[in-house]
Amino acid sequence: MNNPICPKTGAPMHRDVRPITLTYKGERITFNMPGWYCDSSDESIYTGDDMKVSDRMLNRLKVLAEGLLEPEEIRRIRKKLGLTQTEAGQMIGGGPRAFQKYESGDLLPSRAISSALTLLDHDPNALMVLQTRQTKAHALPHNTPQL
Repeated sequence: MNNPICPKTGAPMHRDVRPITLTYKGERITFNMPGWYCDSSDESIYTGDDMKVSDRMLNRLKVLAEGLLEPEEIRRIRKKLGLTQTEAGQMIGGGPRAFQKYESGDLLPSRAISSALTLLDHDPNALMVLQTRQTKAHALPHNTPQL
């Protein structure tokens, strides 16, 4: 986007970063929001990349309000378990790209994922239970009747 014009005043807008506050279930978070801003009015325009910043901060706010694990905690626990993002997604849940999205803040972890990671953080040896289950699932013949 090249030098947009303010829809309210017709004045030129410029790139800037300004504080914005989001509220969710009584929790608040203030962060610096990039965007195009008009100095003559309260108008602003956000690009797709700008909205990623806002979306990630809203997810972080929801994580705090809902008592879920933050992206940094998810990464710390996954690394403590010695798993790649793909392995964690396949073994713990969510699929091969889920942990990439959890750790970047692009996707909220479910309560089940947060709970499983919390338990595994407390008892890393329990990972063997999941590894055994996954190994058995891959060893079944494809023509085994489903229950």
